[in-house]
Amino acid sequence: MKEANIVKEVRQKLTLHQPAAYQIKVPGHLDESWTEWDGRMTVTVQTEDDGQPVTTLTGDLDQAALQGLLRRLYALGLPLISVHCLTSSQEDASDAKQ
Repeated sequence: MKEANIVKEVRQKLTLHQPAAYQIKVPGHLDESWTEWDGRMTVTVQTEDDGQPVTTLTGDLDQAALQGLLRRLYALGLPLISVHCLTSSQEDASDAKQ
């Protein structure tokens, strides 16, 4: 039940124009050049138990940048393993004020 409340709170704080922190996982090995696409992204590659690499892209994106990134991954034929919204900027700003 607690998880449902957290998801509800995050959804309420998301907007189309404010950035939020996202974590996107795709199969395969994407190199560091992906950080140049949007200077706010970090790229981490880990090997799964089956020996296959999984790339995690993490960074602050507004909705337009998120859609652009997802379209770019789609154009490369990369399926999504997961897309998670970690925090919204409004949430970070309210935490900083406290």
